[in-house]
Amino acid sequence: TGCVEADQKLKYRPLVLADCVCTGGTECKDVIANAGVASVASTIFVRVALGTLLERFGPVNVQTGLMFFGGFWVAVAGTISAPWNYTLIRFFIGCAGATFVTNQFWCSLMFAPSIVGTANATAAGWGNLGGGVTQIFMMSVLFLPMKNNGVPADTAWRVAMQVPAVLFILTGVTMKLLCWDTPTAKRFDVLVTGKTQKPSLFDYVEVLKDPRVVVMIFQYSACFGTELAMNNQLATHFRTYFQMDAASASTLAGCFGLMNLFARSLGGITSDILFRKFGFRGRIWAQFLALFFEAIMLFVFGCIDNTQPWYVALVVLIFFSLFVQMAEGTSYGIVPFMNKRQLAVVSALVGAGGNLGAVIAGFCFYKPIADALLPFKIHAGYVMFWALLSPCFYWPEYGGMFSGPAAGYAEEVESSKEPKAVEAAPAAEGSPDVSV
Repeated sequence: TGCVEADQKLKYRPLVLADCVCTGGTECKDVIANAGVASVASTIFVRVALGTLLERFGPVNVQTGLMFFGGFWVAVAGTISAPWNYTLIRFFIGCAGATFVTNQFWCSLMFAPSIVGTANATAAGWGNLGGGVTQIFMMSVLFLPMKNNGVPADTAWRVAMQVPAVLFILTGVTMKLLCWDTPTAKRFDVLVTGKTQKPSLFDYVEVLKDPRVVVMIFQYSACFGTELAMNNQLATHFRTYFQMDAASASTLAGCFGLMNLFARSLGGITSDILFRKFGFRGRIWAQFLALFFEAIMLFVFGCIDNTQPWYVALVVLIFFSLFVQMAEGTSYGIVPFMNKRQLAVVSALVGAGGNLGAVIAGFCFYKPIADALLPFKIHAGYVMFWALLSPCFYWPEYGGMFSGPAAGYAEEVESSKEPKAVEAAPAAEGSPDVSV
């Protein structure tokens, strides 16, 4: 086919694999990798920018704008004709990945401290669930049925891209018409977070001076960044290394994302339960244990070669996915407490850290190493390193991994475990009386 040398083709079953297997060193492998990096890079930039934009325009306006922008470029993706415009369109679609930051900031405004971990984790988990559903839906529900009914493959995938584009637009319109920024006010005001000055770029400098925030950024790179890296790697890994057909490979890869149905929520629930039982140190221990076992399972996945049945890899993958998504949930059980006045900026930077993790994994672990299994093992070491820095999390008012709050703060922290109604700012005329 021109993609690989003749001796390399002997490793693959031509009846299963496509004309180009997209293995290391091939042109299509580089195109896919570069486009993936472009997509993640745009997400990082927009996620960081949202720290200021959310405070200026509020969650509803920001989220709606991102949905409309993403929907437009998903529709345009149906016109892809060359590597350069494939990469360019992936870059613009990547901007829609920043919706996660709005999601987490919005939930942190809406829910009480005692349940914010569960709320953030469930909302984000069901958002990420789309990644697993899409792996299956686009191939098995849209593309293959059209192709099997006589539609040319090149036309079928272009038509399929219009379905998610329409869903983007419909969701954006629904949010703009029906949603409020806070439980008690239609529009967001920074006074809600206790902030008195206007949003500024210096807010980022203030937040990044805190080493605990930096550690959380990289811990999130070790969990959500890992999920993004797996979304890019798993389908190709199952297809080329285990020599599976495209539909089966995408289904197995989709199982990783489908764990978001409950796994990320489980992380948030665990964080909230341990918070109620052990105080803030419970949230830190939940974070550490999720990352620790994520690293263990990722290493084990990297030890499963193709002499073993594919279902062995699938079983390990499911447990690996469980801990990845639990760690994502436990992360945003901690984020709302790190710097309450700069909640938007902290949410934005930590969210961007997740995408940064995907870039680090892609460029440092998966792209430069030709071995099919070694990148997974090295990646596991990266995750473990950041997990072991969890003792860095300490605040006098909350305590740390091995200690409770400092004297004088214990009573305040104890009261924060009880659900409270959000104190209402002066509400707009006709606004409902809503407490969370």
